[in-house]
Amino acid sequence: MNIPIDLSMKSDDVLRVELEVFRRQHRDLDEAIGALQEKGTGDQLTIRRLKKQKLRLKDIIALIEDRLTPDIIA
Repeated sequence: MNIPIDLSMKSDDVLRVELEVFRRQHRDLDEAIGALQEKGTGDQLTIRRLKKQKLRLKDIIALIEDRLTPDIIA
């Protein structure tokens, strides 16, 4: 899952849409991992790959949220 991340050329509206898509993918992966672990049908390699994808999405989500959240100087 190689998602190129270049936030500099994207508008805030595009980033908001992408953020929702990535959040939905993150939730879907979480549910898939949970189902595989609960049923015991998934092999450990598959579960490990899904968890790695989920962590990558979490990092991307954090990057986009940081870009969308204005810096407040206190």
